[in-house]
Parts: sequence; C-alpha cells; structure tokens
Amino acid sequence: MFFYFKKIASKTLLRTLIFNQNTIMIDIRLSENLELMKTMGSNLVDLINCDILYGTGRKFADYQDLKPKREIIEEHYIPRIKEMHRILKDTGSIYLQMDTRINHWMRCIMDDIFGYDMFLNEIIWCYKQRENPNKIGFNSKHDNILLYTKDKNFTFNQIFEEYSPDYLKKNFKLGNDGRMQRKQPNGKGGYYIQYLDKSKGQPVRDWWEFTPLTGKGGEMLGYATQKPKALIERIIKASSNEGDLVADFYGGSFTTAEACKDLNRNFIGCDISEKAVAIGLKRCGLSCS
Repeated sequence: MFFYFKKIASKTLLRTLIFNQNTIMIDIRLSENLELMKTMGSNLVDLINCDILYGTGRKFADYQDLKPKREIIEEHYIPRIKEMHRILKDTGSIYLQMDTRINHWMRCIMDDIFGYDMFLNEIIWCYKQRENPNKIGFNSKHDNILLYTKDKNFTFNQIFEEYSPDYLKKNFKLGNDGRMQRKQPNGKGGYYIQYLDKSKGQPVRDWWEFTPLTGKGGEMLGYATQKPKALIERIIKASSNEGDLVADFYGGSFTTAEACKDLNRNFIGCDISEKAVAIGLKRCGLSCS
C-alpha cells in the first residue's frame, strides 16, 4: 500500500490510498460537520452512514451528547439533515443510527426533509449483554437504524446470511445424491430442487444481531460508543458499490472509513475530536504528518 496526502485547509487532511491497482480516496477531517457539508457539491455522495448523537444528555469520555429535548434535537439535526439531502445523489441512501430516545423525533425530521414515501426501513440492531433485571420495564437492548432513500430508483444489493441450524433441520433433507436439498415452488404449478451447497442463504431481515463491543482488545480502540465493523460493512455492501463515495459526518472511531478502505469505497468524513481523527487515520494506515 502506498499513499500520498495534501493539506486542504487548516485542520483538514486528504488521503488517497492505492491498493494494488485500485485507487480510493480516504478524506478524514477535523471539522464541524455542518461546516464541512456546506463546502460540498450537490448530488455528490452515494451513501451516508452516521452513528448520530443519541440525545442521552451524557458527558462521554470523548464527547458531550445532546440533551433529550425536542427543541434541542430539532435545532441540531434539521440543518444537518437538509445538507445531507442536498449532497446525496438521487440514487443514494442514508442510514442514521440512534435509539428510542430520539428515533420518533428523527422520523418526523426525516419525513419532512426526505419525504414520507422515501422511508425504506427501520432496522433494529439487537444485542445481548449480561445485565441486572430491569424492575420498571423490559430491558432495552437494541438500537434503531433509520434507512431513507432520496428517490425510488436507488442502489440496493441484496444481502444474504446463513440459515440457522433450526431452519436447516426443519427445511432441508439429505437427498439420495448425498446433498442437502428441499423442494421449492417454481411459480408454474411445479417445483424445483434447491441445493443447500448452491444456496446464497436467506435474505437479511430488518432486525440484525451483532455482538456489541465491550471492554478492551479485539476491535475496541478505546473510543466510547464504537460500533462493530461487521454491522457497518453490511450497510456499505447493501447500499453502495465499489468505487462509490460514502460519507460519515459523525466519524467517532471512524469504523466507516476503515470499512470503506477494505471494501474499495471512497470515503469522506469528519469529527470535531482530535482523538477521533487520530484514531481514524491510524485505522486507515495513515499518519497526521
């Protein structure tokens, strides 16, 4: 891998990575996100993926979250979502990750700006952790990911996952030829044989199970609220193609940037934290100098 860089302006850096014969841009900036988006052209980005501020009101080790008040949420997000809509291509999609504190307000904002008819999915990321019983309600163990498109003609690549052991046991049988198989209707009153070893698996549904990152080691890089790389990779694979431009304006630990590097997508993103930007550059094999 070789790379070169140039200073764009104060506190902004552009990196161009060359992997084999594929050239991709990794543009990681120390910047306020609204300021960055205002400098970008319209209809430019193929996919926006943001793990946004959840509105907890908490002071995390690496950032201050917004207070869970509607007027504060709207004041922060409305101008930013308008800019995201402007810079997104007509064939583009936007994923916003949050939880139940603000997802109802964000649905209203997204409906107003992108349009009610442009809502595609509310993806539920389910996860299990050791915990004490919640005595005043069910334990909350999921995040919400809102998926909107800019137009009805949008990029989407069907994603498949392996069948569960229970599903295989109930639906596939060992045939006389020694291969696991089942009969499937062909739409013409007959059937065909589906072989397990030729199957793509089952289409991914709108609830996802990924183990959250905790403690130290493995993927964890010491940044609060870091998300699993596999989750981000699924989003990128589903709603973009190689060579497309992906944006993340709440960079955090810049998992999106690293996933784009690995999946041969161009990336532009930012964070207001110097620590976050340093982590992002390191994850992409880059330096600040």
